[in-house]
Amino acid sequence: MRHSVESRFLAIVCAALLLFVAPLFVLFLVLSSERAVKDQRDHVSILLTVNQQALGKPLWELDQESVSQIIATILADPTVMAVSVRDISGSLNITRPTFSTFASPHTESISREITYETPTGRKNVGIVTVYFEEFGVFSSLKQIEVGFISIFIFAVIAVFGAAIIGNRLIVITPLLRLSDAIQATRRLGSRHHVDWQSNDEMGMLAASFNEMQSTLEREERELKLAHKRATDIYNLTPAMLFSLDPEDRITAVSNYWLVATGYERHDIIGQRFEDKVHPGSRGKYRARKQEGKGEKRTLDVTVKFICADGHLMDVLIVESERAATDGENSEHLSLSVMTDVTELKNAEDRNHRQAITDHLTGLMNRQGLEAALAEKIREADASQQQLAFLFIDLDRFKWINDHLGHAAGDAVLCQVADKIAPLLQHNDSAARLGGDEFAIVLLSDRAEDVALDVAANLCAIFEAPFTVEGTETRLSASIGIALYPEHATSAANLLQKSDMAMYAKKHDGKNGALMFDNSMMDKARIRAEIEAYIEEGLAQNWFDAYFQPIIDLNRQRITGFEALMRMVHPQKGILPPGEIINVAEETGSISRLGNVILERAISHLAMVSRTAGLEDCYLAVNFSPLQFEPALPARITALLARHDIKPSRIVIEITEAVLMHDNPEIRRILDEISQFGCRIALDDFGTGYSSLSYLNRFPVDLVKIDQSFVRSVTDPDPDVRQKSRMLVEGITTISHKMGCTVIAEGVETHDQWMLLKQMGVDCGQGYFFARPQAVHRLLETIAEEPLQYVAMGAA
Repeated sequence: MRHSVESRFLAIVCAALLLFVAPLFVLFLVLSSERAVKDQRDHVSILLTVNQQALGKPLWELDQESVSQIIATILADPTVMAVSVRDISGSLNITRPTFSTFASPHTESISREITYETPTGRKNVGIVTVYFEEFGVFSSLKQIEVGFISIFIFAVIAVFGAAIIGNRLIVITPLLRLSDAIQATRRLGSRHHVDWQSNDEMGMLAASFNEMQSTLEREERELKLAHKRATDIYNLTPAMLFSLDPEDRITAVSNYWLVATGYERHDIIGQRFEDKVHPGSRGKYRARKQEGKGEKRTLDVTVKFICADGHLMDVLIVESERAATDGENSEHLSLSVMTDVTELKNAEDRNHRQAITDHLTGLMNRQGLEAALAEKIREADASQQQLAFLFIDLDRFKWINDHLGHAAGDAVLCQVADKIAPLLQHNDSAARLGGDEFAIVLLSDRAEDVALDVAANLCAIFEAPFTVEGTETRLSASIGIALYPEHATSAANLLQKSDMAMYAKKHDGKNGALMFDNSMMDKARIRAEIEAYIEEGLAQNWFDAYFQPIIDLNRQRITGFEALMRMVHPQKGILPPGEIINVAEETGSISRLGNVILERAISHLAMVSRTAGLEDCYLAVNFSPLQFEPALPARITALLARHDIKPSRIVIEITEAVLMHDNPEIRRILDEISQFGCRIALDDFGTGYSSLSYLNRFPVDLVKIDQSFVRSVTDPDPDVRQKSRMLVEGITTISHKMGCTVIAEGVETHDQWMLLKQMGVDCGQGYFFARPQAVHRLLETIAEEPLQYVAMGAA
């Protein structure tokens, strides 16, 4: 400190002298020297000028003695060192003193020509030269100037010494005391104060330092107390606390941590925490560091920890953000809390098993299947094997639920699950997706063959009836099969493809298995397209009710119309109604569609009723089983009242599919409609299982013979033709006995019409009479033809 501060102060003072004082001193000397030299030259010039005229006559007369006297006069001047006079002819050349006596490097000379005024004019008679020594820097100084310089140098030395002494007393001494206090604090560890008081900056510095020492001493005491408290809290907190350094070494543990794990502090400090983690959990533990590189302030991970006695403990580790202090020797630590979650983990495992398990059958549920399927796909990719997915849907299960109760249905599902289990290998998976849907996942290098074998065995278990509460009932299954990666590249896609195959099998007759093929995608695309058309058609008013006349075969007159749904697409024209109805029933939009057609049909009937001869014609409207809602009778009543139409002119056509549900709600709705005055027609009669019983159990007013029987009455095969005629005659006779009107569907030829008329069939409809038409075109056709039958549309 002493050497550094004083040396720098001296260097600064010396530099100031060199930069400011020395240049001024040199400038003073130079200016004085120049002034003295100029004065000397001026003096010599004046001296020459004075004596130049005096030498003219002696030189003209070559008077050597007179010349010598004048030279002596010139030499009397102290400035002159020598004088040389020479005439122009060279006869007289005098130099006093000799050249060798006064010659020196600093000798200067001034020469002048000597002239003389002769009778013939002024003539140049010779040259006089004066030699003198040029003044130096210091030789030119006058005595007063030397005195001034001496005083200046003394003043500079005095100021320099005063500055050094003042610096020593005012700056160096307090700094030395401050340095001694700092060194004592560093060596002894105690807070030493500076013994210095003054009203200047050094006094303020000493006072601030002493105040800082007092503050630090107080904070150190508080810090030590806080550290003691923190250590006590760390060790006494009933939690497993520990700290790690950046190398994952344990730097501190709480007493509770030692008790819970069984380790001793001196054994565990310095060891890597990862070494105490079970090998199966180390990857997850290491991964937490990668997650911690973001802005996340805390990290958490659940691992298995190896205790001192070797048993495993499921622990949740919550680690704080690693903190760093500034400086080269910064220390990075973390604080972590380790919680024993073994019981919680076991509970989570139980909850997870419950979450992925179907509680009724004990198989996996949909959630569990999705997770297992994803794992199976990864396993198939790793082993280069195939995966088969079987989607199973039980046929007639809804009938069991509706007729035997949900308890019976649950019992059947359990029996199905028990029969599926023996068909599986150890690496196969089975699940109940919900309702009456099951799934099986098979992993094999020949998955297609294995899947078909399992599907055949599945179908075989349904050959024997299921016994529920003493009642035997039969089931079948529709099975869709899809393969990975041949048919699908993801779990969701595989499930979708097998579902398509299952529905294709259901439409194909149920009870069996079907392998997915790409044509099903086309059908699904068409189905999705139709579904979109239905929604857009309902929104854009594309649907209309076309009318097909129903002819009284005996009187040959129009007795009624059947309203048939048609979608008139703006670009594609009229689309086939069968697929539209099927899709609408599957998607649930049949109710909205049916309401639109019902309203249009009744509106059209009101329009037709204004035509002469058709005032009392009835209207037959087809209804899907899904349309029989509690609000249906009220809706029909409101529409008829709006258009002022009698209820007896409305015929509700139902199929055996509606009656087979044997739903009390449907029966109540039919009775309500019948009591209101509307009539009920049984459509497609003769194609079901027990058509005759429906005539007795339901309020049927009209029976419509299915067109398959009508076509067969003129079949080329005599045996088929005879039996079909007997069936038609029998249906007609029984229906008449039950008080029902009989209508034949699908009449397409004159022979069919004549035969049906002979058999006693009351009415007929078909292309032979007229095709379904838009109402405005139908009215135009009727206006052009007589109202009695003239083979409308036969052409």
